[in-house]
Amino acid sequence: MHTIRTLRKMKEEGRKIVMITAYDYPSGRFLEQAGVDVILVGDSLGMVVLGYKDTLQVKVEDILHHTRAVRRGAADTFIIADMPYLSYHLNLEQTRLNAARLIVEGGANAVKLEGGKPTRLEAIRAITEIEIPVVAHLGLTPQSINSMGGYLVQGKSKADHDTILDQAKAIEQAGASLLVLEGIPEKLGDQITRELVIPTVGIGAGRLTDGQVLVYNDLLGMSENLPRFVRSYDDLKTRIPDKLTSFCRDVREGRFPGEENVYSPCLKQS
Repeated sequence: MHTIRTLRKMKEEGRKIVMITAYDYPSGRFLEQAGVDVILVGDSLGMVVLGYKDTLQVKVEDILHHTRAVRRGAADTFIIADMPYLSYHLNLEQTRLNAARLIVEGGANAVKLEGGKPTRLEAIRAITEIEIPVVAHLGLTPQSINSMGGYLVQGKSKADHDTILDQAKAIEQAGASLLVLEGIPEKLGDQITRELVIPTVGIGAGRLTDGQVLVYNDLLGMSENLPRFVRSYDDLKTRIPDKLTSFCRDVREGRFPGEENVYSPCLKQS
């Protein structure tokens, strides 16, 4: 299993970090078998798994439930658990408690929170003070969807570029161990990666970050209306309904169960 130290060593040696967002036991098992470096149990589960319109409806209990499931499937993989909206926004005591629950009850190795404002820096410091590694998240931060006005690329203007760069440096100084960069120009992702000691993992942040992350369902082609930065390695949104249709047809036409699917009677012993 990776640790914060080995992930930083990967950055130093120029080896790319592979992170995939997943939400349940089978996906955790498959990802561990595939050899991914890090699994993120993201609050994107609200949209991908639970059917909400955004991530703001996700609760700590949801993240706990799904983190435990992923851990059962991926016992030897470094797991980051997202801190959902309002779990680190109100006061530092609640922030520390929620982070600790994700580690102790959920089985995560680190927690992730969004944003780089001063209150976020306080939250990072509060969590690291109780020996929990923190992963930060800058750029397009989905929990800020209402204030951002939509899922828009961030850091395109000179002023926004400089703000995100300054926030990244402040986040590192506050004690974050890793930084996720989402929805920013490649030039900004490159500059942050070069100027920080901690590793960066990009999602729509260009080719020059220390690693890449995609959502499990997206990269397998299970989702609709994918953003530009996603590459799908299959088309399961088409293939899965097709297979289910085949099952329905076999049942209705009497082809399932077949002889190979039924049990023979036990022979009586003499």
